[in-house]
Amino acid sequence: MTSTSDRANASDTHVDQDELNARRAAILEAVVTEYIGTAEPVGSSHVATAPGVQVSSATVRSEMVALEREGYLVQPHTSAGRIPTDKGYRFFVDHLTEPGVLGAAQHQQVSLFFDQVHVEMETMLERASGLLSEMTSYAAVVVGPSHESASIRSVQVVGLAPRLALLVLVLSDGAVEKRTIELEADATDDTLARAGATLSAHLIGKTLSAGWTVPTSGEGEVDQVIAAVGGALERMEGSTDTDHVFVGGPARLAESFDAVETVRTVLSILEQQLVVVTLLRDVLSRGLSVAIGTEHGYEPLASCAVVVAPLTADGQELGAVGLLGPTRMDYPRALAAAHVVGERLGERLGGHDGRR
Repeated sequence: MTSTSDRANASDTHVDQDELNARRAAILEAVVTEYIGTAEPVGSSHVATAPGVQVSSATVRSEMVALEREGYLVQPHTSAGRIPTDKGYRFFVDHLTEPGVLGAAQHQQVSLFFDQVHVEMETMLERASGLLSEMTSYAAVVVGPSHESASIRSVQVVGLAPRLALLVLVLSDGAVEKRTIELEADATDDTLARAGATLSAHLIGKTLSAGWTVPTSGEGEVDQVIAAVGGALERMEGSTDTDHVFVGGPARLAESFDAVETVRTVLSILEQQLVVVTLLRDVLSRGLSVAIGTEHGYEPLASCAVVVAPLTADGQELGAVGLLGPTRMDYPRALAAAHVVGERLGERLGGHDGRR
């Protein structure tokens, strides 16, 4: 805010700098808050009665002109009120007195979701994207971890038919990988259990991408099962190194944007998983939780804002949760929702209950 106050002093030297900054910040906050709620240009009469402003309409008009001159507001029509620019939204986000707090109903909604959803990781991430979109009315994206660096927590080999078995791996990121394996000979449940125990002794704690060796057990039937599992693991290795991307609530975009063409563009981008993952990671890598307009550097989304929260488990960043909507986004609510859902997902992926 230093540069803004310096410029303000040059044109309003009769007003104390701190008073000016506080007043203009309050007026800008009132304009942004009103515009987020109504989508209509905001006039001085609405702002004059806003909390923290409490000055005459004439003073508000003067300050709004100054804010427009500084690039925080713009007047779309001569006779209309003003709306925030991307710079105005950025100031609003950076100076939020509260990061946003979920209401009691939304907290209960999140708690019920994580108390009731006990499914495989991919299904949980997919449903979580729907939950996040439902809470905010924006399109939601959840980028889950690839399984390449996940370690193996448990190994089971379960019989399906005389020469058919199911390999079940539970990974450290909460994922469950299942592969059907064909056996060269009939295998009893006892043989499969002994093979599973041998595999567990040598595979637990290792990653899928790491080379693995299971010494022979000296039991022919058990070793045949282990060899079949080895083939399944080798085939699995190349299929677990991609990020899992889940998009919730794309239909809500039509309610968020006025221009049909913008909706089409955003929907098209959401279908491009690599672009979505890159976008969210770029925002996080720059230390941001919000990218507004052209800040994210992706021109087709110049009329959008992106809210991102990291998805971490046990101190390791595994992915991200994000919200995509218009720059006229309810930032406090979006930030709060992304943070809470991302935190609970991280706890679940890390194997913690995380109940509160």
